[in-house]
Amino acid sequence: MPASYALPVQKHSVKAGVAAVLSLALLGAGLSGCGDPQSMAQAQEGPPAQQATPVETVMLEEASVELAQTLSGRASAYRIAEIRPQVTGLIEERIFTEGEEVTAGDPLYRIENTDYRAALDSAAASLARAQATADVTRQQAARFERLVENNAVSQQQYDEAVAAARQAEADVAMQQAALKTARTNLDRAIIRAPIDGQIGRSTVTEGALVTQNQAQALATVHQLDPVYVDLTTSSSDLLAWRRQMAEGRMAATGEGKIPVTITLEDGTVYDREGELEFTEVSIDDRAGTVVIRATVPNPDNYILPGSFVRASLPVGEYENAILAPQAAVQRTPKGEAFAYVVSPEGTAEQRMLTVEAARTGDWIVTSGLSEGEELIVSGLMMLRPGAPVAVASDAAPQQGGPSGAGPNAAN
Repeated sequence: MPASYALPVQKHSVKAGVAAVLSLALLGAGLSGCGDPQSMAQAQEGPPAQQATPVETVMLEEASVELAQTLSGRASAYRIAEIRPQVTGLIEERIFTEGEEVTAGDPLYRIENTDYRAALDSAAASLARAQATADVTRQQAARFERLVENNAVSQQQYDEAVAAARQAEADVAMQQAALKTARTNLDRAIIRAPIDGQIGRSTVTEGALVTQNQAQALATVHQLDPVYVDLTTSSSDLLAWRRQMAEGRMAATGEGKIPVTITLEDGTVYDREGELEFTEVSIDDRAGTVVIRATVPNPDNYILPGSFVRASLPVGEYENAILAPQAAVQRTPKGEAFAYVVSPEGTAEQRMLTVEAARTGDWIVTSGLSEGEELIVSGLMMLRPGAPVAVASDAAPQQGGPSGAGPNAAN
């Protein structure tokens, strides 16, 4: 049986391999430690700080902001009088010039009056006859009064004389009324202007036959100074104004006349200020609107009936409100308004706002912002809550003043 041989085991060779691996690892660490010192410092400090976003801000101030509402409407004449004849006859003369100013009482038309003058003369004669008869019966009743005391005439004769005298007096009164009617008809043969104003075109000429109280008007007189402006607003807006004033969020304008500023069709502001007269007591159930009427001075007849105008009227006042530029206010997907202010730590702080109305490029903010805070107005797309900001420049402070828009602009 052949002898078996065992190979010798090299224990020292395993230890030597482990030592070699450790030596290589230490060598790599030493080489890496001999790198750039700046890189080593950055590795010890951690990731770099977030860069500040340059922004512009405005300093906020509280103010009492007058709120105005701009409404559209049309002008109408202050008074309108349609000229119609009150007697029948032929037009003998047209006295006025179409389009001119007339005064109440000015003659406009003359109707041929021969028949009416004759009727007046007849009524006067009838009155004279009635008066003569009344004188005779009155004297006879007086004589019978003395005779009846002496039993010269009977009581019945006296009573009949007294009754005849009274009847004669009634006839006199009746003839006086007839004379007055005849004189009135004669006067009405001249048709006069019932009001002051501007007269329009005539619908008849000389020789036309007109009848008493006919349907067709001979002409129309419009009184244009002052002029009415009828404005229309929604009943919901009117209700909102009243509710805000009742809750104290909007101060009332007082019990005096409310001024109205008129803007004409070409965009120019009328140089005379009107006054609010009344609000319709009922709501149009089909459109849900309410009519508001204003009176505007119009001495030069500059505003004509039917003209389209816009009127701005104060509807209240917000006290201790903040005016925020519209560019600084953003909206959430749900439509909630928010803005950013600079926090004491120099970061962007998000504020949820209550916006009541618009005012010429600004929002009227009643909660969410405070006086003295810096509102961020630029660089908004790069901002996030808590992000550092660097204020580049400050704009002018926001102050209150007369309003040029109403609650509808905030929607």
